[in-house]
Amino acid sequence: MAASGAVEPGPPGAAVAPSPAPAPPPAPDHLFRPISAEDEEQQPTEIESLCMNCYCNGMTRLLLTKIPFFREIIVSSFSCEHCGWNNTEIQSAGRIQDQGVRYTLSVRALEDMNREVVKTDSAATRIPELDFEIPAFSQKGALTTVEGLITRAISGLEQDQPARRANKDATAERIDEFIVKLKELKQVASPFTLIIDDPSGNSFVENPHAPQKDDALVITYYNRTRQQEEMLGLQEEAPAEKPEEEDLRNEVLQFNTNCPECNAPAQTNMKLVQIPHFKEVIIMATNCENCGHRTNEVKSGGAVEPLGTRITLHITDASDMTRDLLKSETCSVEIPELEFELGMAVLGGKFTTLEGLLKDIRELVTKNPFTLGDSSNPGQTEGLQEFSQKMDQIIEGNMKAHFIMDDPAGNSYLQNVYAPEDDPEMKVERYKRTFDQNEELGLNDMKTEGYEAGLAPQR
Repeated sequence: MAASGAVEPGPPGAAVAPSPAPAPPPAPDHLFRPISAEDEEQQPTEIESLCMNCYCNGMTRLLLTKIPFFREIIVSSFSCEHCGWNNTEIQSAGRIQDQGVRYTLSVRALEDMNREVVKTDSAATRIPELDFEIPAFSQKGALTTVEGLITRAISGLEQDQPARRANKDATAERIDEFIVKLKELKQVASPFTLIIDDPSGNSFVENPHAPQKDDALVITYYNRTRQQEEMLGLQEEAPAEKPEEEDLRNEVLQFNTNCPECNAPAQTNMKLVQIPHFKEVIIMATNCENCGHRTNEVKSGGAVEPLGTRITLHITDASDMTRDLLKSETCSVEIPELEFELGMAVLGGKFTTLEGLLKDIRELVTKNPFTLGDSSNPGQTEGLQEFSQKMDQIIEGNMKAHFIMDDPAGNSYLQNVYAPEDDPEMKVERYKRTFDQNEELGLNDMKTEGYEAGLAPQR
């Protein structure tokens, strides 16, 4: 079904229908049937209605239909034989969806102009190439095509042009120029993008290749904002009372402990932090006021993952040094270009940046007391100086290198600056742990199911 959309839709007239005879309610599948010219049983319902233009009686036709791979809609059309006024609009036959939807269509050929489009009242339409937008609730809902949407936009702009020209309005000429650009879009002289953003989730753009994927159409579902909820007239639900444990996520907890250096009483601060695109971690920091000793440690807030994680980052620029990084106690670090490997539990758990971890590694290696002093090997000292110089070059972005984090527990993380898209310089691999790795993590002897049966003979 194609609609030119040349006529601006308006509200249908007030309708009065005779009371139908009592009958059992038909099944929903019988009411909403796909549009088909061969289906003789599918006929629109005609209701005599008042014309809002001449106040004579006209005719409203209602058709309940179902769009394939979408949902049920109600198509209404009003026409007046006395003054010739008519309009069309659609309404969704379902409820407002749980999420909003955004359709991004790349129009590349004339065939794309014939795609069916369902645009509800709450949908906003944008064409980024022309910096053009039709706001939500500025037009009635319509069942039309991509070409019909553009035609409706042109008709809306041309509606007040005669008055603007009569008043010698300076904007009339600019609107004429813009209308020419819209008409050129209908010829698809060059590709353009059509975006339909509907917070109610009831708009639709046809996929002619369904059920296969359409490369020219991107469908994104999202959670509505509070402003969008208010715009749709949805009543905000009263927030459920959160348990006391939830309130702790927004607080810094403190508990008493002893300083590991001087054994004086001290306090340890603990905070739960949610890392984007990863998981929740626990950051703990101790500051001793007696001797000034400070420690910080990071623990994973979740369980051991089913698979291990190996993250490989190709350091190509100094900007990579600002990436956030979480290194758990079970994570080992490797830099092949320096022939360097840092084992598990060394440096403990850390939540820092890549630059911060590399500096900690440099300080750990170059300030090792067993490699300094008069008894140190001269060749070893030169090697440490060369290692320190290369590490500085990597930190400054003057040397390309690979940074590898291998965590059998799967609780380490390196920021993806392109998230949620893939990072071309970073590779994340999931692998199955070996028996030895499970042994190091203490998982081989851990039994969480059916352990009661194993303990029964010992009792």
